[in-house]
Amino acid sequence: MAEKKQWKWANDPSLNKMELTKLEKDGLDVIETIINTYSKQGYASIEPSDMDRFKWAGVYQQRPKDGHFMMRVRIPGGILSSDQARTLAKIAEDYGRDLVDVTTRQAVQFHWLTVESLADIFDRLSAVGLSSFEACGDCPRTIMGNPLAGIDPHEVLDTRPIVAELERFFLLNRDFSNLPRKYKMSISANVYNAAHAQINDLAFTPAMKTINGEEVIGFHVWVGGGLSAKPYLAHQLDVFARPEEVVKVAAGVTTLFRDFGYREKRTHARLKFLVADWGVEKFKEELLKVTGELETRGRDLLRGWNSGYFYGIHEQRQKGYYYAGLSVPVGRMNAGELNELARLADEYGDGTIGTCNTQNVLIRNIPAEKVEAFRAEPLVVNRFPLKPKTFVGYAVSCTGTEYCNLAIVETKERMRALAEYLDATVDLDTPLRIHMVGCPNSCGQRQIADIGLQGALVKTPAGMVEAFDIHVGGTLEDPRFNQKLKARVTVDKLGPFLAQLITFYKRDRLEGEAYWRYVERVGLERIQEQANSILQTA
Repeated sequence: MAEKKQWKWANDPSLNKMELTKLEKDGLDVIETIINTYSKQGYASIEPSDMDRFKWAGVYQQRPKDGHFMMRVRIPGGILSSDQARTLAKIAEDYGRDLVDVTTRQAVQFHWLTVESLADIFDRLSAVGLSSFEACGDCPRTIMGNPLAGIDPHEVLDTRPIVAELERFFLLNRDFSNLPRKYKMSISANVYNAAHAQINDLAFTPAMKTINGEEVIGFHVWVGGGLSAKPYLAHQLDVFARPEEVVKVAAGVTTLFRDFGYREKRTHARLKFLVADWGVEKFKEELLKVTGELETRGRDLLRGWNSGYFYGIHEQRQKGYYYAGLSVPVGRMNAGELNELARLADEYGDGTIGTCNTQNVLIRNIPAEKVEAFRAEPLVVNRFPLKPKTFVGYAVSCTGTEYCNLAIVETKERMRALAEYLDATVDLDTPLRIHMVGCPNSCGQRQIADIGLQGALVKTPAGMVEAFDIHVGGTLEDPRFNQKLKARVTVDKLGPFLAQLITFYKRDRLEGEAYWRYVERVGLERIQEQANSILQTA
């Protein structure tokens, strides 16, 4: 076990219970305990305080806390090799009941693991350059990025080396293993904001600045974004970071969060609260004390938002090569399907697979002469289509009560069934993003959806019934979170309610008008009137 650090806040009497737990034993120390003790002595041997620290190993107890665990595996920047994919598939097959989920932060998630299996899983992951460590916990989590990095015709810089450098710097770095709360980071040089900059604690987006007469490609820096019960959009600092300065700036921002972030209440501890209280000018001032001087902001190169979708076959930056964006309904697959993706990556591409923050996947570097054969592959034709149906293709879901202890409603299979119902009921030629979450933590990112569905419970004569609150009009193109309607809809009425609500949009929209723009144009009051009319006739 590493030597215990002496943090400056250690004697603060207002620290919350979890902060005291972390002071007693660093979260990273649990990894050694899992390997040497718990994996050998079993579930009953786990100290209750260590159960909270399991997050630093990337592991949570899954519902209903009967000895099974969920694990997240870091996929830095959303790019993994076919060998890594096969290792993940084998873990799912051997220990995870054949189940693999792609998350909204480009990670891979397992369920049904036992503590006895964890040491072997850690070894298998390490052997192919992967890790679950710090995929959860109060530390820098999976680094989000552009799954097309290096081949993207819409990127101004290949960010793969920077992602790798950030991963090496932060992973298992005990200087940053005790942050006030979870800490989410993204970096992308894609001009369509592929990594959802505005909802991260720290984000880097493409920019250009003329310095000493030379045009330099680099990044603008965003801080203080995050979702959950009190969502905040990140703010852009008056800073320009050269590529070689990204790690220094990331370390500086993380240092400020560590040293000045709030540790009294877990619900008020994310970086977004510090940024909101300080303001961007003070935050920049404090950052420069850590990093030294940085260039001021340059020219923003962002042009819009692609919502994280890449469906179809598209030309790469490299002439004669293509990438394939595939739909994985609500991000769920089995081990055999992941093995098939690995085969496709080797047989048709360069052996790499992209994981998307929309819970989908990519195959990269397909030569032109192999494209038609790829289109005909059974996995592509029958399971992970290049051009999915409108609603199934743009549906996102969290884990829900199937496995998550925080959720209050079932989501994953419900979202799949809801999307299939809408595809069968409403003929719509425009993508409409529907995100479903089982609790306010919003792992399914419902705030940025065209229509966001958040789980709730309704009291009826027959008892408590699952329902959803409806939110409309979210986007990161002209960034704003969706707004809540006065409409809590029980699950038995949810499909027909949404079908009618979307039919109003289909009837009244302008040509090519996205749903969020429609909500902006007609106003929330008009959407509320539509909802009221549906509920009155239900």
